[in-house]
Amino acid sequence: MITVVGTGTGAPVPDGVLDRAALVVGGRRHLDAAALPEGAERVVLGPLAPALDTIAGYVGKELPVVVLASGDPGFFGIVRALAERFGAGALDVRPGVSSVAAAFARIGLPWDDAVVVSAHGRDLRTAVNVCRARPKVAVLTGPGAGPAELGAALTGPGTDPGARVLVVAVALGDPERERVERVTPAEAAARDWGASVSMVLCLDERRALGPVRTVAGVPAGPERWALDEDAFAHRDSMITKFEVRALALARLGPRPGDLVWDVGAGSGSVAVECARFGAAVVAVEKTQDGVERVRANARAHGVDVRVVHGVAPDALSGLADDPDAVFVGGGGRELPAVVGACARRARRTVVVAVAALDRVPAAREALTAAGFRCDGVLLQSSRLAPLPGDVTRLAATNPVFLLWGDRPRASSEGVAQ
Repeated sequence: MITVVGTGTGAPVPDGVLDRAALVVGGRRHLDAAALPEGAERVVLGPLAPALDTIAGYVGKELPVVVLASGDPGFFGIVRALAERFGAGALDVRPGVSSVAAAFARIGLPWDDAVVVSAHGRDLRTAVNVCRARPKVAVLTGPGAGPAELGAALTGPGTDPGARVLVVAVALGDPERERVERVTPAEAAARDWGASVSMVLCLDERRALGPVRTVAGVPAGPERWALDEDAFAHRDSMITKFEVRALALARLGPRPGDLVWDVGAGSGSVAVECARFGAAVVAVEKTQDGVERVRANARAHGVDVRVVHGVAPDALSGLADDPDAVFVGGGGRELPAVVGACARRARRTVVVAVAALDRVPAAREALTAAGFRCDGVLLQSSRLAPLPGDVTRLAATNPVFLLWGDRPRASSEGVAQ
């Protein structure tokens, strides 16, 4: 039997657990704080594979093993690796208080509506995009993915400096060293936080107490999408129609952890709908009244959309992070250059809506030249419209070409992280 004990957030190792252990595995601070039995081998956790091999040797001899872990070892912890290697039936798990629960407890907030994302040993971009999109996020940190790096990523063009606060929890459970600090992302980016950070909470404090939830964690997707045009403020019917938006969303595939660009955003209807699916979204719009319209639509639907005032493709160079997916609206003379600039940086997909037939070949060429597999359709729809006399006619909408390019999977893995 392998006994896995959660400690490190104020909970001591239960009495008697270590008495018969032949092997004790854990972080250095956990081992130093525990009263190890005489003669027990001690393995400091570093790379996981050698530790698992050592454990396997003791398990094969039916000798008792104790693994000391932080907080709740079944929550983004070592239980997964142990269960995969030795089977869940070989484990006796004694969970402690998770660092997430402890951090929220320190600031007096519930966390059933929080999204938890791990950046420990993982790409930071997923955590950053979740923090951009959600009002209450807990980030499990790691080397190179701590408060400074997270704070730096949450600043930049179009970012509201007062939208988020970072709560940095250091040395949780240590009576002498524990501290919890509230800082802005810019303040976090300017500091050296050392190696004792336990957890970073990213909060929109205006929405920190959300509505009562039935399902914890990542919120469910929107009840409806491809909303009617009258769900958005727009100018002179200059808005992506819901039929086009429905297929565009299907091809973009926005999801939590993704970053989506809406280039030539107009009313921002596509940007808002992608944000409703949980993606982080940057909307690029050339007119100042359009910028304000996108912001108003985002507020009306309760989502975060970062809006950049500028003209593509030049405005795209100021966006530091490569998007997972891009929607390009409009069809001016700069369309090929805009599509090409987006395709060079998109990790997965570029979707282009074009009204003019003459623009289609150049847009296709821009996608294929970037190595994308390109396809598309001409969307023509007629909506039911009432006529006098209680009869109905079909009212045709303007036809729109929708093109999409998908980066081959092997190539997408090589795009800059």
